[in-house]
Amino acid sequence: MTKERVTNFPQDDFRRRALAFQEPQLSRNLALADRMKAIGARHGRSAGEVAIAWTLRDPAVTAAIVGMRSAEQVAGVIGAMEFRLSEDEVLSLNSH
Repeated sequence: MTKERVTNFPQDDFRRRALAFQEPQLSRNLALADRMKAIGARHGRSAGEVAIAWTLRDPAVTAAIVGMRSAEQVAGVIGAMEFRLSEDEVLSLNSH
């Protein structure tokens, strides 16, 4: 996701009204996504795998339901089951 993509959402797209896609949350969310990409790159993982691993690390979370639009997208998330974040990486993500 980028600010440009958000700007070009169709007028009837529900995301235009969602707080996650409005400032200041949009910039915070994009920065968090960039941190996930950077962490993933260091480990040969996708940002999606990092996001899932981060979510599953929370003791209150017992499962993650991950949606996909194609079978090819499985490759970008399947490694999250075995991937573990370091304490420093968790702190970086939690500080968003």
